[in-house]
Amino acid sequence: MHVPYLDLGLIHSRIQKELDEAYHMVMDRQWFIGGKADEQFEEAFAAYCGAAYCVGTGNGLDAIRLILLAYGIGQGDEVIVPANTFIATALAVSFVGAVPVFVDASLDTFTIDPEKIEEKLTKKTKAIIAVHLYGRCADMETICRLARKHSLRVIEDAAQAHGAQVDGKRTGVLGDAAAFSFYPGKNLGALGDAGAVVTNDKEIAGKVRAYGNYGSHEKYVHMYKGCNSRLDELQAAFLSVKLRYLDGWNRERRRIAKEYTERIHNSRVVCPQIPKDEEEHVFHIYPVLVEERRSFVEFLGKHGIMTNVHYPIPIMEQGAYAEDKGQIINYPVTKRICKQEVSLPLYPGITEEQIELVIQCVDSF
Repeated sequence: MHVPYLDLGLIHSRIQKELDEAYHMVMDRQWFIGGKADEQFEEAFAAYCGAAYCVGTGNGLDAIRLILLAYGIGQGDEVIVPANTFIATALAVSFVGAVPVFVDASLDTFTIDPEKIEEKLTKKTKAIIAVHLYGRCADMETICRLARKHSLRVIEDAAQAHGAQVDGKRTGVLGDAAAFSFYPGKNLGALGDAGAVVTNDKEIAGKVRAYGNYGSHEKYVHMYKGCNSRLDELQAAFLSVKLRYLDGWNRERRRIAKEYTERIHNSRVVCPQIPKDEEEHVFHIYPVLVEERRSFVEFLGKHGIMTNVHYPIPIMEQGAYAEDKGQIINYPVTKRICKQEVSLPLYPGITEEQIELVIQCVDSF
């Protein structure tokens, strides 16, 4: 038996007719940017998140960058980011001329440790980017309370957490503004690159839209030094179709994750915790920690089980951040996660037989 890490073909085959209809709708209109499909998706996704505004972008990294630009964050400013995250979070900060200031993760959640944020704050700090990593919400109550105390903006990097909730509120409205990625493998994925900014702030939404449209609110009138980062009609149409299935897919992900956590019994494999409020996690990724990572991955591979690793090289050990080289020693939890994390197969449509094989093989390692 073969167990792929992710099977997009299976997911898409179930809604192929609707995707085909969405494609033909856009082709019949022959309007590919800034049309009805964009408008419809933005309205639907804003409503889904419980927000007033959604602005489509070209990708998730741009979504973060455009939020920072809209808030006037730039040269000489500092922004708090998790040490344990995909590099895009830090790159967005660097792209606007600000400095990413790293904070270690919590071993309980793998997200930013809110108890370690305050010691990193300076007079230059302007915002905290809370990443809902692997699909689990960061501790937004503590982070927002700290931000209010120090008059900081809270930006959600919700690229991996479409539909996750805290006290009945979905990601997108847990801070001042939120960035989403719709990269194909996400819980809500396009059929190419795409992203969005969600906020209740009308002014910020307007600035984000302008910055992503060459700095323009009005054609040929450019208020800002902007860029070209817009959600195209085809991707918006596909996303509108898939949005209707998101909650069901997330429920399936939670069910599979709970089965893994409750049934895997191998002391050499550390499974992620299920939050008390299970809706806080949508399990974009099911991460386990294994000291013998290479052997573990090879063992599962021999049994036909494909895995992934998120993320093996810490940001401060990347060539892009050579100025921080060697600093990983100051982030012991992040260091451990980067050395030991393995992502198990988890996606809507995985069969019970495949789940059983994964559990059996993990237990027999």
